[in-house]
Amino acid sequence: MFCVLVVEDDEKLNQMMCATLERNGYHALGAVNAIEALDTLHTTLVDLVVSDIMMPMMDGYQFAEIIHREDNDLPILFVSAKDKLEDKQRGFRLGVDDYMVKPIDINELVLRVGALLRRARIATEHRLTVGGTVLDYDTFEVSWSGKSLT
Repeated sequence: MFCVLVVEDDEKLNQMMCATLERNGYHALGAVNAIEALDTLHTTLVDLVVSDIMMPMMDGYQFAEIIHREDNDLPILFVSAKDKLEDKQRGFRLGVDDYMVKPIDINELVLRVGALLRRARIATEHRLTVGGTVLDYDTFEVSWSGKSLT
């Protein structure tokens, strides 16, 4: 199951996005600010981040910069009320993969999450393979040359 971290300071919207993603087969974690989200990223394997821009303590732009310094391959989808072209350009220049303007269609969010995971080649494999050793992130099983070690 793929893990999506939702970073949104509006708790009701955060809960709604997480619940919708869960109903659609994703494991969703919520954070109400970027500091809390960074703590989660340091302790949990996350496949994609959905983040607001206007948040207390640290805005989404700063958050995206930190993410890309630490893990340049982690896809980010901005969901924001900032609808000006300059805001979108700034996000894309920082390496954000997609951008939705609030109010959002929750079903479109699910579609975009799926598309981003496919493009990141995460949706087809959730395993780490080194030589003949395979670690499955979902089942926490380790195998070597096709034989289970767990």
